[in-house]
Amino acid sequence: MKIGLVGATGWLGSALGAGLLSRGIVSPRDLVLSNRSGPRPDYHGHADVVWARDTADLAAQSDVIVVSVRPEDWPGLALRAEGRLVLSFMAGVDAAALSGCGGRIVRAMPNAAAEIGASYSPFWASEAVTAADREVVRRLLGAIGTTDELADEAQIDLMTALPGSGAAYPALMAVAMAAFMRARGIPEAIAWRAAEAAVVGGARLLEGRIAKAPALVAAYRDYRGTTTAGLDAAEAAGFSRAIEAALAAATEKARHMASDRSSKG
Repeated sequence: MKIGLVGATGWLGSALGAGLLSRGIVSPRDLVLSNRSGPRPDYHGHADVVWARDTADLAAQSDVIVVSVRPEDWPGLALRAEGRLVLSFMAGVDAAALSGCGGRIVRAMPNAAAEIGASYSPFWASEAVTAADREVVRRLLGAIGTTDELADEAQIDLMTALPGSGAAYPALMAVAMAAFMRARGIPEAIAWRAAEAAVVGGARLLEGRIAKAPALVAAYRDYRGTTTAGLDAAEAAGFSRAIEAALAAATEKARHMASDRSSKG
């Protein structure tokens, strides 16, 4: 099976290409690549991958096509993919827009953790997608992390807002924590290490058991100590409401991206 990867050197496309090759899911000669900047002599340590001349050439050589470009670049691709499985990583480009290419459409939403093989990339499949197609999708997404199938296409927008955000919200929290420390005289390097201890080190306690988060919060509250005071103040300042507002805004943006682009066209 030949896999075509449009946007092969972008953030997510490059991560997928690297994962497919390093895990032996596809051989270099069965990986067909395209990008805006042109072929590279070395693609993740492989010189024998196939570089397509353009999107039409990629489609002609591929059984499965992964589209990993900016949403605004989709119309310009003019992809024709009749009879092929098309896996889109684009936010806000819905199945109705994608179906114009003639392929069997799957939408997935990886995040930046794909770079380290730790993306959670849920997907939604259109009616034409077969059981065999779904297995292919799971294998491809397994190259960059884990996946689940969603029942409703609209849920992809929610996944764009939450797991699709990758490290954005933890990074924002780290910036605020480090700024708090620096403002109180802590040297910058130490302030960042303190923030890392809370954001990265602390999160490891939840890895693989995230559903235990409410119990962990309750355990901290039960100590009635310094962290309890901090949690109470965070909630009083609207911490949970701020997270809800952020996710609602991101979801709404994902829902309207396609229509926004159409109105500007």
